[in-house]
Amino acid sequence: MGKTTRKLDVVSPVPADIDIANSVQPLHISEIAQELNLSSQHYDLYGKYKAKVLLSVLDEVGGSEDGYYVVVGGITPTPLGEGKSTTTVGLCQALGAFLDKKVVTCVRQPSQGPTFGIKGGAAGGGYSQVIPMDEFNLHLTGDIHAITAANNLLAAAIDTRIFHESTQSDKALFNRLCPPNKEGKRKFCDIMFRRLKKLGIDKTAPEDLTPEESSKFARLDIDPASVTWRRVMDVNDRFLRKITIGQGPEEKGMVRETAFDISVASEIMAVLALTTSLADMRERLGKMVVGNSKAGDPVTADDLGVGGALTVLMKDAINPTLMQTLEGTPVLVHAGPFANIAHGNSSIVADKIALKLVGPGGFVVTEAGFGSDIGTEKFMNIKCRYSGLKPQCAIIVATVRALKMHGGGPQVTAGKPLDKAYVTENLGLVEAGCVNLARHISNTKAYGVNVVVAVNAFSTDTEAELNAVKNAALAAGAFDSVICTHHAHGGKGAVDLGIAVQKACENATQSLKFLYPLDIGIKDKIEAIAKSYGADGVEYSEEAEKQIEMYTKQGFTNLPICMAKTQYSFSHDAGKKGAPSGFILPIRDVRASIGAGFIYPLVGTMSTMPGLPTRPCFYEIDIDTSTGKVIGLS
Repeated sequence: MGKTTRKLDVVSPVPADIDIANSVQPLHISEIAQELNLSSQHYDLYGKYKAKVLLSVLDEVGGSEDGYYVVVGGITPTPLGEGKSTTTVGLCQALGAFLDKKVVTCVRQPSQGPTFGIKGGAAGGGYSQVIPMDEFNLHLTGDIHAITAANNLLAAAIDTRIFHESTQSDKALFNRLCPPNKEGKRKFCDIMFRRLKKLGIDKTAPEDLTPEESSKFARLDIDPASVTWRRVMDVNDRFLRKITIGQGPEEKGMVRETAFDISVASEIMAVLALTTSLADMRERLGKMVVGNSKAGDPVTADDLGVGGALTVLMKDAINPTLMQTLEGTPVLVHAGPFANIAHGNSSIVADKIALKLVGPGGFVVTEAGFGSDIGTEKFMNIKCRYSGLKPQCAIIVATVRALKMHGGGPQVTAGKPLDKAYVTENLGLVEAGCVNLARHISNTKAYGVNVVVAVNAFSTDTEAELNAVKNAALAAGAFDSVICTHHAHGGKGAVDLGIAVQKACENATQSLKFLYPLDIGIKDKIEAIAKSYGADGVEYSEEAEKQIEMYTKQGFTNLPICMAKTQYSFSHDAGKKGAPSGFILPIRDVRASIGAGFIYPLVGTMSTMPGLPTRPCFYEIDIDTSTGKVIGLS
């Protein structure tokens, strides 16, 4: 990559992530920007080690050719994770620091909730990390706080509107929404014309509306039972999963049951990830549906008059954050949508900027959340649909540990020691579990991309086990399969993977093939995805049938599908390992994120507000008061 790359002093055994991160002095972020040929007018500094890259850079480089585009997915994981983030970072360190390629890593911003809860941080691991680790895992540049503020402004607008409509006549509502100026004249503010257009009213002066038109304009008549918009905060707090609001004396009779979600579950986060420009984000935020009127019509943020204000709160958040890896290669951190009720991928704008900055022969590597059945599927069918981009290579990260589990090994539980089957050689379990890998390979190849399997090696894996995985991957149709040690050795441990990825990109010939077209019914799309899981059919609950009928009536059938399903199995049952088939996929409910642009069926129950365990990660986290350094982040 050039002068910014640095040599790591690798030690064994591998120290704690935070100790490795603190042992490396990050470069000033302006040096990283310079290596990407970013001029100072195209970024704003946020301290010494972070900068916001401005979307205006696309005006300058928009006409240049893109680099290669690589997505990292994985096999069906254990609860411990199989190292997708670590592989993403390690591969980029290999490409930039060892193979002298222009490269940018594009990753999601982690929520602070799990950082202080059960999971810890999410900056990669070992000698393949994004740094500074503490800044990456904590406030970063405030994007999640902006999402929280915007989300909760919309929540306040909904309940306030219901409150004021319950106590005022149509005429009084209209007069307050369009108050007279000093000369006694009324006028519509700009955002009101969006609602007028939606209602088919083409008049420009408030006094020209008929009494019926002014009533339709002023009264949203939101059905409180239909409100789907929840308040959010970026903390794991189980006691906010079910609450009542409106218990103050001035809001008498307005009590409503609702809940808080964690901030990254907000639709505004999904909008940020899927937007392509500031103008596009403004439209998406305005189109977000918060509930229905009592007549069954969708009510949007623009109907409430708040779409513009939401965009103002999000105007800085749309710019990706530039950081660096341990070995000095550039990273763009942007957006962090849930991988179940949303699509679990970092932003389109970060990828687009990165592809132009690396240019022809350069590489942009991005990670898709959860296994390839969820993350890569949504990357292809949702993200690439909206971005118009096509990856040349898809990586599937596999581990001996997870394949043993899929081959019939004992249960793997976070926080409990691994059974001896996972730390001693057992070729039978590994080979039996490779059915899971094989299905992920065939599913991913169907999109028209070359598939490279990265076998993430652990110290307890034997050569025979690692080779069994490699051979099974090649037999299943992978373009290549490579054993990697980037956790223990940094970029050096992923050089072979980098070479394989380069060859896969250079030999990419096919165009992107989607799993389903958009112009078929909601059920047809759901069933196409279910078939890729190995299902024989789909079963819909009464509630799901009702919702599909409503979204079809409201004109939302042309949206892609975002399945909210367990990541621990191809099926709906987390206990079914390997490559289950012949099952019926049950759809419990169907919901929509209209602003973000997808319908999401719920396969089982999804928690959107995590809780804290008995001993949360925050016990370990503190500050060295003499140096100001954070200690104990994992």
